[in-house]
Amino acid sequence: QVQLVESGGGLVQPGGSLRLSCAASGSIFSINDMGWHRQAPGKERELVARITSGASPKYADSVKGRFTISRDNAANTVYLQMNSLKPEDTAVYYCNAAIQYYSGSPYYRHWGQGTQVTVSS
Repeated sequence: QVQLVESGGGLVQPGGSLRLSCAASGSIFSINDMGWHRQAPGKERELVARITSGASPKYADSVKGRFTISRDNAANTVYLQMNSLKPEDTAVYYCNAAIQYYSGSPYYRHWGQGTQVTVSS
């Protein structure tokens, strides 16, 4: 059993900052890439940022220069530092991770339950 638990969402004014965290726990042998997606009301879920096991990041164009993804491999945790937030960043943010249960097993993608981020004055 694997769980991803997110924290750090909330209400922030435009121009403000938030830091999201997502910790993976359970039957984990190794984790490949980890990332964050978001889904705004009436829109499809979209990639925000992804980071490989070697810490190579990839960002959506809409967040480049404002968001930073990082990970702590020892703690099986991924972070998303969000600066200069805009109202259009309002969405439910979901973390995900490609997890291997034991040596040689396939990687399976797991998702967190989501955390609400609201950017409003």
